[in-house]
Amino acid sequence: MPRLAVYALVVCVLAVAAAVVSFVQGSWAIGVVWVLLTGLSSNMTWYYVRRGRQEKSVIG
Repeated sequence: MPRLAVYALVVCVLAVAAAVVSFVQGSWAIGVVWVLLTGLSSNMTWYYVRRGRQEKSVIG
């Protein structure tokens, strides 16, 4: 897995944890922001994974 995909996955997991904490504490607006960040980082993870697979298939 490419390094940028791992970083994006870590951000995704941390954003999920932050969203859960925000919702539990009653901060709905901040929780929604964390959920949106989770979606963005999830898409970035898949993008970098697919890009890494494509580069690997082209090289060898």
